[in-house]
Amino acid sequence: MHHKRILGLFVSLVVSLHALQSYAASLSVKSPATQVDLIELYTSEGCSSCPPADRWVSSLQNEPGLWRDFIPVAFHVDYWDYIGWPDRFASPAFTARQYRYAQQQSMRTVYTPGFFNNGKEWRWRSHQLGDVKKTDPVGVLSLEVEEQTAKVRFDTDKKNRELSANIVLLGFNIKTQVKAGENTGRTLTHDFVVLSIEEAPLMPGESGYSGTLPIPGSGIHAERYALVAWVTTRENQDPIQAVGGWLMN
Repeated sequence: MHHKRILGLFVSLVVSLHALQSYAASLSVKSPATQVDLIELYTSEGCSSCPPADRWVSSLQNEPGLWRDFIPVAFHVDYWDYIGWPDRFASPAFTARQYRYAQQQSMRTVYTPGFFNNGKEWRWRSHQLGDVKKTDPVGVLSLEVEEQTAKVRFDTDKKNRELSANIVLLGFNIKTQVKAGENTGRTLTHDFVVLSIEEAPLMPGESGYSGTLPIPGSGIHAERYALVAWVTTRENQDPIQAVGGWLMN
């Protein structure tokens, strides 16, 4: 399903600041030195061709390489809302993120379902996870969570860059009964769905970069949550390294 306009201006990031109600989260994870694949799905409840891709992403919960070798995240875009079913997970900021990738890669269209692997367009039906073996170290990304605060540290040999950390809250086993649009009558189940996002600069130190961010909250209830962080340069949204895991309470 294609959306044929490439926008020149992008909506600024909108972050949900609602705290997780009665949710005291904890997490301590560290990435390997080689790059973890950040698999971004751009999807919509208003897109009839999206459910197969959504189901494939959901199936990755059972893969042994989850969190260690690859991390999936599902961004819901809002450009199909006009068809008749407003996607409650969609955000103009997520749409803008997909458009930025398209502009950077001179793509003629954006579409759903659309995948990016470490910032590069990726055809999920014709590629396998881990089909490109990583050997060159990029740095170790650590994520520590206590209550509603997340501490991010990136240890890397490349220290002469301005970096930012992105943290997203993911929801799992969230169901929607679609009553209009192309998926009318379907009950859709969502996993790895991005509920909200925070971004902040990382400060350079003697052996790397570090920063503290609030855990992004959401007004949407999920059966299970995970938290994912990735680091980028401040000029480019392509992920350099990623880390994530299940939130425990």
